[in-house]
Amino acid sequence: MADLSTTYMGLALKNPIIVGSSDLTMSVDGVRECERAGAGAVVLKSLFEEQIEAEIRQARNEAFSPNDHTEADDYIRQTALRLSEDKYLRLIREAKGSVSIPVIASLNCIQPDWWTSYAARMEDAGADGIELNIAIMPSYLMQTAGEVEKTYVRIVQSVRDKVSLPLSVKIGPYFSSLPHTARALRNAGADVLVLFNRFSHFDIDIEKMKLVHRYHYSSPGDIHLPLRWIAVLAAQSGCHLASSTGVHDGAGMIKQLLAGAQAVHLCSVLLQKGLGRIREMLEEIEIWMGRHGFETIDDFRGQMSMELDGKPDFYLRQQYIKVLAGAE
Repeated sequence: MADLSTTYMGLALKNPIIVGSSDLTMSVDGVRECERAGAGAVVLKSLFEEQIEAEIRQARNEAFSPNDHTEADDYIRQTALRLSEDKYLRLIREAKGSVSIPVIASLNCIQPDWWTSYAARMEDAGADGIELNIAIMPSYLMQTAGEVEKTYVRIVQSVRDKVSLPLSVKIGPYFSSLPHTARALRNAGADVLVLFNRFSHFDIDIEKMKLVHRYHYSSPGDIHLPLRWIAVLAAQSGCHLASSTGVHDGAGMIKQLLAGAQAVHLCSVLLQKGLGRIREMLEEIEIWMGRHGFETIDDFRGQMSMELDGKPDFYLRQQYIKVLAGAE
Protein backbone atom coordinates (compact mmCIF):
# COMPACT_ATOMS: atom_id res chain seq x y z
CA MET A 1 0.00 0.00 0.00
CA ALA A 2 1.21 3.50 -0.83
CA ASP A 3 2.60 5.62 2.01
CA LEU A 4 0.60 8.88 2.01
CA SER A 5 2.27 10.41 5.06
CA THR A 6 3.74 13.89 4.84
CA THR A 7 4.96 16.72 7.04
CA TYR A 8 3.27 20.08 7.38
CA MET A 9 4.44 22.94 9.59
CA GLY A 10 6.88 20.40 11.00
CA LEU A 11 3.94 18.20 12.04
CA ALA A 12 3.62 14.57 11.01
CA LEU A 13 0.43 13.96 9.00
CA LYS A 14 -0.89 10.55 7.96
CA ASN A 15 -1.92 12.06 4.62
CA PRO A 16 -1.82 15.49 2.95
CA ILE A 17 -5.55 16.29 3.27
CA ILE A 18 -6.31 19.07 5.73
CA VAL A 19 -9.87 20.17 6.39
CA GLY A 20 -9.66 23.92 6.04
CA SER A 21 -11.04 26.58 8.34
CA SER A 22 -14.83 26.43 7.90
CA ASP A 23 -18.11 25.47 9.53
CA LEU A 24 -16.86 21.87 9.36
CA THR A 25 -14.29 22.66 12.05
CA MET A 26 -16.20 25.05 14.28
CA SER A 27 -17.08 22.44 16.93
CA VAL A 28 -15.49 19.50 18.69
CA ASP A 29 -18.01 17.16 17.09
CA GLY A 30 -17.11 18.54 13.68
CA VAL A 31 -13.40 17.98 14.30
CA ARG A 32 -14.11 14.40 15.37
CA GLU A 33 -16.09 13.81 12.18
CA CYS A 34 -13.16 15.11 10.11
CA GLU A 35 -10.79 12.66 11.79
CA ARG A 36 -13.21 9.77 11.31
CA ALA A 37 -13.51 10.70 7.64
CA GLY A 38 -9.73 10.28 7.24
CA ALA A 39 -8.36 13.84 7.32
CA GLY A 40 -4.67 14.26 8.11
CA ALA A 41 -5.26 17.47 10.11
CA VAL A 42 -7.83 20.20 10.69
CA VAL A 43 -7.71 23.98 10.81
CA LEU A 44 -10.29 25.29 13.25
CA LYS A 45 -12.68 27.93 12.02
CA SER A 46 -10.97 31.30 12.28
CA LEU A 47 -11.32 33.54 15.27
CA PHE A 48 -12.21 36.91 13.74
CA GLU A 49 -11.56 40.19 15.48
CA GLU A 50 -14.87 41.53 14.13
CA GLN A 51 -16.70 38.53 15.60
CA ILE A 52 -15.34 39.32 19.06
CA GLU A 53 -16.18 43.01 18.71
CA ALA A 54 -19.75 42.10 17.69
CA GLU A 55 -20.13 39.97 20.81
CA ILE A 56 -18.79 42.83 22.91
CA ARG A 57 -21.32 45.24 21.36
CA GLN A 58 -24.12 42.77 22.05
CA ALA A 59 -23.06 42.44 25.68
CA ARG A 60 -22.96 46.21 26.02
CA ASN A 61 -26.42 46.61 24.51
CA GLU A 62 -27.86 44.01 26.86
CA ALA A 63 -26.21 45.33 30.01
CA PHE A 64 -25.57 49.05 29.52
CA SER A 65 -27.92 51.80 30.65
CA PRO A 66 -27.52 55.58 30.27
CA ASN A 67 -26.65 55.90 33.97
CA ASP A 68 -23.83 53.37 33.90
CA HIS A 69 -20.36 54.63 34.70
CA THR A 70 -17.59 54.30 32.12
CA GLU A 71 -15.86 51.84 34.45
CA ALA A 72 -18.94 49.63 34.25
CA ASP A 73 -18.84 49.83 30.48
CA ASP A 74 -15.17 48.85 30.52
CA TYR A 75 -15.97 45.93 32.83
CA ILE A 76 -18.69 44.71 30.45
CA ARG A 77 -16.31 44.97 27.50
CA GLN A 78 -13.56 43.06 29.26
CA THR A 79 -15.99 40.38 30.42
CA ALA A 80 -17.37 39.88 26.91
CA LEU A 81 -13.85 39.82 25.54
CA ARG A 82 -12.79 37.15 28.02
CA LEU A 83 -15.88 35.04 27.30
CA SER A 84 -15.18 35.18 23.56
CA GLU A 85 -11.59 34.16 24.14
CA ASP A 86 -12.59 31.38 26.51
CA LYS A 87 -15.03 29.91 23.99
CA TYR A 88 -12.37 29.61 21.29
CA LEU A 89 -9.65 28.44 23.64
CA ARG A 90 -12.03 25.82 25.02
CA LEU A 91 -12.61 24.60 21.45
CA ILE A 92 -8.84 24.18 21.01
CA ARG A 93 -8.42 22.31 24.29
CA GLU A 94 -11.42 20.02 23.79
CA ALA A 95 -10.59 19.30 20.16
CA LYS A 96 -7.02 18.41 21.11
CA GLY A 97 -8.32 16.07 23.77
CA SER A 98 -10.74 14.39 21.38
CA VAL A 99 -8.63 13.56 18.32
CA SER A 100 -5.16 12.27 17.50
CA ILE A 101 -4.62 14.35 14.35
CA PRO A 102 -3.02 17.82 14.52
CA VAL A 103 -5.37 20.67 15.44
CA ILE A 104 -4.35 24.03 13.97
CA ALA A 105 -5.89 27.23 15.32
CA SER A 106 -6.73 30.05 12.93
CA LEU A 107 -6.59 33.78 13.56
CA ASN A 108 -7.93 36.67 11.46
CA CYS A 109 -7.37 40.13 12.92
CA ILE A 110 -6.97 43.75 11.88
CA GLN A 111 -5.38 45.53 14.84
CA PRO A 112 -1.69 44.64 15.36
CA ASP A 113 -1.83 43.99 19.10
CA TRP A 114 -4.64 41.45 18.74
CA TRP A 115 -2.52 39.12 16.59
CA THR A 116 0.13 38.62 19.24
CA SER A 117 -2.12 38.41 22.28
CA TYR A 118 -4.47 35.85 20.77
CA ALA A 119 -1.70 33.78 19.18
CA ALA A 120 0.00 33.41 22.57
CA ARG A 121 -3.27 32.28 24.16
CA MET A 122 -3.79 29.72 21.39
CA GLU A 123 -0.37 28.27 22.08
CA ASP A 124 -1.15 28.04 25.79
CA ALA A 125 -4.42 26.26 24.98
CA GLY A 126 -2.50 23.46 23.25
CA ALA A 127 -2.88 24.13 19.52
CA ASP A 128 -0.42 22.19 17.36
CA GLY A 129 0.08 25.19 15.11
CA ILE A 130 -1.41 28.54 14.19
CA GLU A 131 -2.66 29.72 10.81
CA LEU A 132 -2.52 33.49 10.38
CA ASN A 133 -5.27 34.37 7.95
CA ILE A 134 -4.13 37.77 6.70
CA ALA A 135 -6.27 39.73 4.26
CA ILE A 136 -5.36 43.40 3.90
CA MET A 137 -7.32 45.26 1.26
CA PRO A 138 -5.36 48.22 -0.19
CA SER A 139 -7.96 50.97 -0.38
CA TYR A 140 -6.15 54.30 0.08
CA LEU A 141 -4.40 56.34 -2.59
CA MET A 142 -1.27 56.99 -0.55
CA GLN A 143 -0.84 53.38 0.60
CA THR A 144 1.96 51.84 -1.45
CA ALA A 145 2.44 48.19 -2.37
CA GLY A 146 5.58 48.10 -0.26
CA GLU A 147 3.72 49.37 2.80
CA VAL A 148 1.06 46.69 2.44
CA GLU A 149 3.65 43.95 2.13
CA LYS A 150 5.57 45.27 5.13
CA THR A 151 2.38 45.07 7.18
CA TYR A 152 2.13 41.34 6.39
CA VAL A 153 5.75 40.87 7.41
CA ARG A 154 5.31 42.83 10.66
CA ILE A 155 2.31 40.72 11.63
CA VAL A 156 4.25 37.49 11.13
CA GLN A 157 7.29 38.84 12.95
CA SER A 158 5.20 40.03 15.91
CA VAL A 159 3.52 36.64 16.29
CA ARG A 160 6.77 34.73 15.83
CA ASP A 161 8.31 36.80 18.62
CA LYS A 162 5.55 35.66 21.00
CA VAL A 163 5.01 32.00 20.11
CA SER A 164 7.17 29.00 19.35
CA LEU A 165 4.44 27.04 17.56
CA PRO A 166 4.67 26.35 13.83
CA LEU A 167 3.09 29.18 11.82
CA SER A 168 1.30 29.03 8.51
CA VAL A 169 0.32 32.22 6.72
CA LYS A 170 -2.73 32.22 4.48
CA ILE A 171 -2.55 34.98 1.91
CA GLY A 172 -4.19 36.17 -1.30
CA PRO A 173 -2.49 36.37 -4.69
CA TYR A 174 -2.46 40.15 -4.99
CA PHE A 175 1.17 41.17 -4.55
CA SER A 176 3.49 43.09 -6.84
CA SER A 177 6.08 40.32 -6.54
CA LEU A 178 4.75 37.21 -4.86
CA PRO A 179 8.14 35.39 -4.83
CA HIS A 180 9.75 38.34 -3.02
CA THR A 181 6.89 38.58 -0.53
CA ALA A 182 6.92 34.82 0.04
CA ARG A 183 10.60 34.86 0.96
CA ALA A 184 10.09 37.90 3.20
CA LEU A 185 7.31 36.10 5.07
CA ARG A 186 9.53 33.05 5.44
CA ASN A 187 12.34 35.20 6.83
CA ALA A 188 9.84 36.75 9.24
CA GLY A 189 9.01 33.34 10.70
CA ALA A 190 6.41 31.64 8.49
CA ASP A 191 6.82 27.87 8.24
CA VAL A 192 4.12 27.42 5.58
CA LEU A 193 2.37 29.63 3.05
CA VAL A 194 -1.21 28.69 2.22
CA LEU A 195 -2.24 29.70 -1.30
CA PHE A 196 -4.76 31.27 -1.53
CA ASN A 197 -7.40 33.02 0.52
CA ARG A 198 -10.93 32.92 -0.91
CA PHE A 199 -12.37 36.38 -0.38
CA SER A 200 -16.04 37.18 -0.03
CA HIS A 201 -17.27 39.60 -2.67
CA PHE A 202 -19.59 42.52 -2.29
CA ASP A 203 -22.48 43.19 -4.61
CA ILE A 204 -25.05 45.97 -4.88
CA ASP A 205 -28.76 45.40 -4.39
CA ILE A 206 -30.11 47.90 -6.91
CA GLU A 207 -33.64 47.89 -5.44
CA LYS A 208 -32.73 48.33 -1.77
CA MET A 209 -29.70 50.47 -2.69
CA LYS A 210 -27.40 48.71 -0.26
CA LEU A 211 -24.28 46.63 -0.27
CA VAL A 212 -24.62 42.88 0.09
CA HIS A 213 -21.93 40.26 0.53
CA ARG A 214 -21.63 37.19 -1.66
CA TYR A 215 -19.62 34.04 -1.10
CA HIS A 216 -19.29 31.28 -3.66
CA TYR A 217 -17.86 27.81 -3.30
CA SER A 218 -14.71 27.13 -5.26
CA SER A 219 -14.86 25.10 -8.45
CA PRO A 220 -12.27 22.78 -10.02
CA GLY A 221 -11.36 25.60 -12.39
CA ASP A 222 -10.07 27.65 -9.46
CA ILE A 223 -7.11 25.29 -9.10
CA HIS A 224 -5.02 26.97 -11.76
CA LEU A 225 -3.94 30.13 -9.93
CA PRO A 226 -2.58 28.39 -6.80
CA LEU A 227 -1.20 25.59 -8.99
CA ARG A 228 0.92 28.02 -10.97
CA TRP A 229 2.23 29.84 -7.94
CA ILE A 230 3.01 26.70 -5.99
CA ALA A 231 5.02 25.48 -8.99
CA VAL A 232 6.84 28.83 -9.16
CA LEU A 233 7.47 29.18 -5.42
CA ALA A 234 8.28 25.57 -4.52
CA ALA A 235 12.03 25.95 -4.90
CA GLN A 236 12.26 29.67 -4.15
CA SER A 237 10.17 30.48 -1.08
CA GLY A 238 12.29 28.58 1.45
CA CYS A 239 9.19 27.22 3.22
CA HIS A 240 6.51 24.62 2.72
CA LEU A 241 3.46 25.42 0.60
CA ALA A 242 -0.15 24.31 0.77
CA SER A 243 -3.00 24.72 -1.68
CA SER A 244 -6.26 26.13 -0.40
CA THR A 245 -8.68 26.40 -3.29
CA GLY A 246 -9.88 24.50 -6.34
CA VAL A 247 -9.02 20.94 -5.27
CA HIS A 248 -12.17 18.87 -5.72
CA ASP A 249 -10.84 15.40 -6.53
CA GLY A 250 -7.81 13.14 -6.30
CA ALA A 251 -6.45 14.44 -9.60
CA GLY A 252 -6.45 18.00 -8.26
CA MET A 253 -4.58 16.89 -5.15
CA ILE A 254 -2.00 15.04 -7.26
CA LYS A 255 -1.45 18.13 -9.40
CA GLN A 256 -0.73 20.30 -6.38
CA LEU A 257 1.68 17.74 -4.95
CA LEU A 258 3.47 17.46 -8.30
CA ALA A 259 3.75 21.25 -8.34
CA GLY A 260 5.44 21.11 -4.92
CA ALA A 261 2.72 21.40 -2.26
CA GLN A 262 3.14 19.67 1.09
CA ALA A 263 -0.60 19.46 1.68
CA VAL A 264 -3.98 20.56 0.37
CA HIS A 265 -6.76 22.30 2.29
CA LEU A 266 -10.25 21.08 1.41
CA CYS A 267 -13.39 23.02 2.15
CA SER A 268 -15.87 23.71 -0.68
CA VAL A 269 -15.92 20.15 -2.00
CA LEU A 270 -16.56 18.79 1.50
CA LEU A 271 -19.34 21.27 2.17
CA GLN A 272 -20.94 20.39 -1.15
CA LYS A 273 -20.41 16.62 -1.29
CA GLY A 274 -19.72 15.58 2.27
CA LEU A 275 -16.74 14.33 4.23
CA GLY A 276 -16.88 11.02 2.37
CA ARG A 277 -14.96 12.72 -0.43
CA ILE A 278 -11.82 12.49 1.73
CA ARG A 279 -11.68 8.68 1.54
CA GLU A 280 -12.51 8.76 -2.16
CA MET A 281 -9.68 11.20 -2.89
CA LEU A 282 -7.20 9.18 -0.84
CA GLU A 283 -8.16 6.08 -2.80
CA GLU A 284 -7.70 7.99 -6.06
CA ILE A 285 -4.18 9.05 -5.16
CA GLU A 286 -3.25 5.53 -4.00
CA ILE A 287 -4.41 4.07 -7.31
CA TRP A 288 -2.50 6.72 -9.26
CA MET A 289 0.68 6.15 -7.23
CA GLY A 290 0.45 2.41 -7.80
CA ARG A 291 -0.03 2.93 -11.52
CA HIS A 292 3.10 5.09 -11.72
CA GLY A 293 5.23 3.05 -9.33
CA PHE A 294 5.47 5.62 -6.53
CA GLU A 295 5.69 4.32 -2.98
CA THR A 296 5.70 7.64 -1.12
CA ILE A 297 4.51 11.17 -1.81
CA ASP A 298 8.09 12.40 -1.67
CA ASP A 299 8.86 10.16 -4.66
CA PHE A 300 6.95 12.56 -6.91
CA ARG A 301 6.40 15.77 -4.96
CA GLY A 302 7.65 18.80 -6.87
CA GLN A 303 8.48 16.95 -10.08
CA MET A 304 6.47 19.53 -12.02
CA SER A 305 7.67 22.60 -10.14
CA MET A 306 9.55 25.37 -11.90
CA GLU A 307 13.20 24.68 -12.57
CA LEU A 308 15.66 26.80 -10.62
CA ASP A 309 17.15 28.33 -13.73
CA GLY A 310 16.85 31.94 -12.52
CA LYS A 311 14.36 32.75 -15.27
CA PRO A 312 10.85 32.61 -13.82
CA ASP A 313 9.57 35.22 -16.30
CA PHE A 314 10.87 33.11 -19.20
CA TYR A 315 9.21 30.03 -17.72
CA LEU A 316 5.82 31.74 -17.39
CA ARG A 317 6.15 33.45 -20.77
CA GLN A 318 6.72 30.12 -22.47
CA GLN A 319 3.52 28.75 -20.94
CA TYR A 320 1.62 31.77 -22.23
CA ILE A 321 3.01 31.46 -25.74
CA LYS A 322 2.34 27.75 -26.01
CA VAL A 323 -1.28 28.15 -25.02
CA LEU A 324 -2.08 31.11 -27.26
CA ALA A 325 0.21 30.55 -30.22
CA GLY A 326 0.87 26.84 -30.15
CA ALA A 327 4.63 27.49 -30.11
CA GLU A 328 6.97 24.63 -29.26
